[in-house]
Amino acid sequence: MATHSVPIRTRDRAKTLSASSVFDGALYWSVMSGIYLAFGFLWYYAAKEKLFDQNGDMPAGLAKAYKGSFLESLPGLNAAWLLLGLLEGVVFLVILASLLTGEFLPARPKPILLFGLGLSMATFAVMAFAQNMIADHESVASLFTYMTGTAVIVLLVRMLPPYRGRLERSSNE
Repeated sequence: MATHSVPIRTRDRAKTLSASSVFDGALYWSVMSGIYLAFGFLWYYAAKEKLFDQNGDMPAGLAKAYKGSFLESLPGLNAAWLLLGLLEGVVFLVILASLLTGEFLPARPKPILLFGLGLSMATFAVMAFAQNMIADHESVASLFTYMTGTAVIVLLVRMLPPYRGRLERSSNE
């Protein structure tokens, strides 16, 4: 059985690769800008509200919900609110540090961003723990969803450059 090969037209292949590169680049920059905008502003406004707008004082409605809970006695409701605001502020600063060090660039490894995303997951877990204490199961479910979504974003970042190139090289060896 005779087989024949079809010659590839170089110009058409170059156009296809060029279009693919444009869409790959657009995808990369869309994903990275989405991550930095979403997580940066999420933690900035959360920390700002607790630390500056409310001066570290838990709102009355939440304080009423947590009355008689473990948090009321240790570390105290306002202290817990302040600590949560500080944790959110740290996450924001880590995301900002990632941005300022240029980790958003495709060739750069992203350890600070990945740490910030991991810290985001821990922050969601702390909030879920507190909501579980007062049996606010709807909020716990939402926070668990946020934490799980953040885990998916960690995996997504690990599939983008420069990690994608490393994965492709190791699978070809």
